[in-house]
Amino acid sequence: MKKLLLLLLVAVPVAAQPVDRAAMAARVRAEFLHAWHGYERYAWGHDELRPLSKSWVDWYGQPLLMTPVDALDTMLIMGLDDEAAKTKNFIVEKLSFDRNISVKNFEITIRLLGGLLSSYEMTGDARLLHLADDLGRRLLPVFESPTGMPYVCINLKTGEADDELSNPAEVGTLILEFGTLSRLTHDPVYFDKAKRALDALYARRSKIGLVGEEIDVESGVWIDPASHVGGAIDSYYEYLLKCSQLFADRDCASMWGESLRALNDCLIDDAASGLWYGEVDMRTGERTAAEFGALNAFFPAVLALGGDLRHAEQLENSCYGMWNDQAIEPELIDYRSMEVLDAHYPLRPEIIESAYYLYHYTKDPRYLEMGRTFFEDLVRYCRTDDGYAVLQDVITKKQGDLMPSYFLAETLKYLYLLFAPDDTVDFDWVIFNTEAHPLRR
Repeated sequence: MKKLLLLLLVAVPVAAQPVDRAAMAARVRAEFLHAWHGYERYAWGHDELRPLSKSWVDWYGQPLLMTPVDALDTMLIMGLDDEAAKTKNFIVEKLSFDRNISVKNFEITIRLLGGLLSSYEMTGDARLLHLADDLGRRLLPVFESPTGMPYVCINLKTGEADDELSNPAEVGTLILEFGTLSRLTHDPVYFDKAKRALDALYARRSKIGLVGEEIDVESGVWIDPASHVGGAIDSYYEYLLKCSQLFADRDCASMWGESLRALNDCLIDDAASGLWYGEVDMRTGERTAAEFGALNAFFPAVLALGGDLRHAEQLENSCYGMWNDQAIEPELIDYRSMEVLDAHYPLRPEIIESAYYLYHYTKDPRYLEMGRTFFEDLVRYCRTDDGYAVLQDVITKKQGDLMPSYFLAETLKYLYLLFAPDDTVDFDWVIFNTEAHPLRR
């Protein structure tokens, strides 16, 4: 009888300790400072930190202050007033876009334009809006294609745009930033250009309502028909919904509703490992791959924001399994076999973002427990003496020599907001862009 009782006691799982939100928020804030101080020490004035070699990298050979601009609103949210004041002053004194360099329109828009706009709205410093307006004006020629969909790259000095092979994410992830710039400057040209691009892309969806992975913005012809919610497509869907909410835009609301129906009809795949949104041919709906990855893990947040909590919770549970399978998520897996297809972990935030959204809507403490797991694994495997490092391999946990700017803009921001008091950001009155920069409704 004693032996049986012992077996029963061993078999009963021990409940996880309740998450102390205040203590966890303080720990996340401390780790932000650790990462930021590493950037200050070895990469100040440059785009991103290389924490292993204690050096820096500039994306285009000349610094555009990616990390300071990306990180400023996180500092403001965390109440890091001294760091925020120093960073803001450095940005307005040193940042210039009058540079003869060709940049990726999508990345510059979500990181720099989005960061400048959110920081302006939070501080009221007109110099930040002036920088945003200057940048927006320099990016406008990117839309001068025959279809109105933007080219991939633009020279900030000459306005020369090139690279016609683009994708839905790069075409459709501009309207929050350009629309906010229109609202703040009272110049409709920014919103109109981005909206025209979004309309042009949506008009080229297939008969079953899906978009593909690559499109020629000059001819409007699809190059790659693979359809999914991962990289190259992901934030297109996000911005349809968020545009409808940020600007009360009925067109975007309709486009989101039709797109969600197509995604739920064609992409959902129930596997032994959970519910997933897989990959199909955009024209036929035929399933082409059972792949899912770190970038796809943004979708539970979008589903939750759109009111589909049932699918959001199921998908986040699957994502959490993907994370725990290697004690940190890989870039890409086969969700049927759970085989790792791409073992990198570039410090991505999406699964944390989804936990934050789901906790906001459900107040279910399991999302706090997820957040604690994410945080502890990040500290265990990605922390360095001078910041945080990407992982080259989630299986071996070998680190790589980069701390992307979005680690401070997104990953640590969403972790902090998950644990911080609920009124830290008025969730119902802001929309986060895809780089986690909050824009006022």
